[in-house]
Amino acid sequence: MSDEPEAPEQPSAPSEATETKAEDVVMIHSPMSDGQGYHVLRLREGNVELGAIRNMREGAPVHGDVVKLSQRKEHERLYDVEVLVKSPRPSEAPRSGPAQVATDAYRANWEAIFGAGRGDGGGETLN
Repeated sequence: MSDEPEAPEQPSAPSEATETKAEDVVMIHSPMSDGQGYHVLRLREGNVELGAIRNMREGAPVHGDVVKLSQRKEHERLYDVEVLVKSPRPSEAPRSGPAQVATDAYRANWEAIFGAGRGDGGGETLN
């Protein structure tokens, strides 16, 4: 196993069934800074949404719909979207207060900051 991140899979070849206009279309915009996916613009039900696509990884949470993309003939970056699994939960209302963020880098450095397994703390610590 290497530490190199896997490149996201390229979507499938051009779709033959794109004569009718699909109402769910995505345009791949640019690669993400971590190399794990792409920024996209999605036209769905008359609304344009900004989002991201990534390959699914075992053990990683799913943050949105699971989709299958089929390339359109009009442009190399346009794809029809087939939703395989809807988002597991509806989007939540915005919260007040600061954002609660736990990135992969934060999790990786947790033990370096706080140490691993401090035991029962029986008199060995100040607090």
